[in-house]
Amino acid sequence: MLTARPGARRDLSTSPSGPWAALDNRGMTTSDTPDVGRFLTLADTAEILNISPRQAYSLVRSGELPAIQIGARGAWRVERAMLDSYIAAKYEESRHLARWRQASFADVAELFAPERAQ
Repeated sequence: MLTARPGARRDLSTSPSGPWAALDNRGMTTSDTPDVGRFLTLADTAEILNISPRQAYSLVRSGELPAIQIGARGAWRVERAMLDSYIAAKYEESRHLARWRQASFADVAELFAPERAQ
């Protein structure tokens, strides 16, 4: 059996399940991503979010970022799908906040007045 060298890109056109089956959420094939499983440590999570491990722990303890405790020591693990959902929710929150800030500068009368023909 032939195997690709570690870190080599797979040819998506020859993928047995179609060209998009092996893509992750960033458009990379599973062989392109680092050896990271389904669950991430808080250190890995902090690195992805570009925050400190203490801040990642705070997000988990507050319940803002869903996580589970594994093993006798109770080490926290964040599921990759939950982290992706958290990031998407933060983008959506930022969009809503930007719209709110734009609306606060709008003239109230302008919001409810009928549109003028141009």
